[in-house]
Amino acid sequence: MRQFLLATAAIVGALIMTTFARAAIKTERISYTVAGVTYEGVLAFDDAVKGKRPGVLVCHEWWGCNDYAEKRATMLAEQGYVAFALDMFGKGKTTREAKQASEWAGEVFKDNAALRARAAAGLKILAERPETDANNLAAIGYCMGGTVALELARSGLAHTQNLKAIVAFHASTIAAANPADNKNITGSVLICHGQDDFFVKPEQITGFHEQMKTAKIDYQFISYGHAVHAFTNPAADKAGIDGVKYDASADRRSWAAMMDLFHEKLRAK
Repeated sequence: MRQFLLATAAIVGALIMTTFARAAIKTERISYTVAGVTYEGVLAFDDAVKGKRPGVLVCHEWWGCNDYAEKRATMLAEQGYVAFALDMFGKGKTTREAKQASEWAGEVFKDNAALRARAAAGLKILAERPETDANNLAAIGYCMGGTVALELARSGLAHTQNLKAIVAFHASTIAAANPADNKNITGSVLICHGQDDFFVKPEQITGFHEQMKTAKIDYQFISYGHAVHAFTNPAADKAGIDGVKYDASADRRSWAAMMDLFHEKLRAK
């Protein structure tokens, strides 16, 4: 009996140690330069996982590459992916002020070529990491970042041919300004939309469906009842913006939809 108990304790101990080992999530701040400007993103991965694994690029909201973007990267690392939360504004540029966020986002969106170049620089960081299987990549984004992820996929720039999945959460602009660019999308697209999000105009939704059908893209458009803009961010309510609110159910369900797509399209170990 004593030997049995000792053996059982050893097995339990080994399982606990294995759990702790798999939870060894590492984060690393990485600075890089685009067009003479320094940016800083956050890489997250489980260093207990051996070998290469699929990589996921995380594109932030208009608040900048903040704790929320890092949290999402960490959550992906916990699922066995390498994740890189890119920076679209510049090193150290985060804010909680809507006016400032709007100004920074406006600067990004006024030059689509520059937007795509910044996003592609983040994808390059991710793809060239030794932990990353560069043949199995995904790009996801929240609010502004959802549009960035879609524009990256449409760009045809380096490594985008290996984007197996593109996911946009509550992005206000989903249809392409130039529909012909959709031909560059090689992966499956998932749009997670709040049904009551009045920031997304009906013509954007109609245009998106028409573009995806014309380009013969494999896509899903999931609308979450009663959800509004920024429904995935628990801090959304603090912004004090009408039509911006967290929805725990929509957050949970949209994350599950993304993971289901990843399990289908990416080969995670």
